Amino acid sequence: MKKIEVKNLLDAGVHFGHLTRKWNPNMASYIYTERKGVHIIDLYKTVAKIEESQKALQKIAASGRKILYVSTKKQAKEIIAKNAGSVNMPYIAERWPGGMLTNFVTIRKAVKKMSVIDRMKVDGSFDALSKREKLQINRTRLKLEKNLGSITDMTRLPGALIVVDIKREHIAIAEARKLNIPIFAMVDTNSDPRLIDFVLPSNDDASKSIEEVLSYLTEAISEGLAERKAGKEKEVKEESKS
Repeated sequence: MKKIEVKNLLDAGVHFGHLTRKWNPNMASYIYTERKGVHIIDLYKTVAKIEESQKALQKIAASGRKILYVSTKKQAKEIIAKNAGSVNMPYIAERWPGGMLTNFVTIRKAVKKMSVIDRMKVDGSFDALSKREKLQINRTRLKLEKNLGSITDMTRLPGALIVVDIKREHIAIAEARKLNIPIFAMVDTNSDPRLIDFVLPSNDDASKSIEEVLSYLTEAISEGLAERKAGKEKEVKEESKS
């Protein structure tokens, strides 16, 4: 894994917090100073927290569990989709479907509905429908794809969540906490870090900052997956020998 350089975090603006009047006092230990009414995050603490998160995420990925990326804010959508896609992990970048974790069975049913519609199109039963029914089904399929298309491979609850902006994604945080699913999150100076298992003190508004921090986490997941693959290949070789 590449070394995390404070300079790179600085260049990406990871250290810029919120206005001092908007701060959450629970973030005090992660704040270095304030400049022109804006809190400055202690990047040495950010580096330590990223490294700690990398180790944990590598382990989860190596165990074969899925890691769900979550952020519905405009600046993060594409970054989330790109990072999750590069390691074949599920993500939510549109709207958090209420009960996504706490009512996972219902969400899985909605995902299965997409495959049922796809099968209808293949086996010809779709063609037998009226124009109005076809239109309705196509609309349903599009809506499901937009909201849940990125989690079709998530057949069981994720092993962890990676979240950008915990204030915005408070429902996701609450659901994960209820189910004891570990949360790795970029936490800005206006948020409460006590809700998070792995706090990454950082600017969660600038796309450059989001891109920088997530790249380290995704790299750790990628290494965990490579580890898992190597382990499986070794098992196959040993089995074929015996």
